[in-house]
Amino acid sequence: MKEFLCQSCGSYFPTDGNLHGTNSDGSKSDDYCKYCWVDGVYGKPEETMEEMIESSLPWRIKSEQLPDGYPDAETARKEMMTFFSTLKRWKTT
Repeated sequence: MKEFLCQSCGSYFPTDGNLHGTNSDGSKSDDYCKYCWVDGVYGKPEETMEEMIESSLPWRIKSEQLPDGYPDAETARKEMMTFFSTLKRWKTT
């Protein structure tokens, strides 16, 4: 199954699923998920990268549902800071 990587939250989603965000013209976004991109704008436009990382931590830590997750919050936070800075929304040039 092919996946796309949300360029805001860093989550992988099925390419053929209904989790793509929507552009202002109603078309499907190839860059953002439906939680991060709604009608051509960010779902939480004022949210910082650090705030997004903190709100994402519970879904990134290793658990029964996520056996390949990060071992702990400190590791997750550190790795996500590095990874998120490569995504379109957070990348600084």
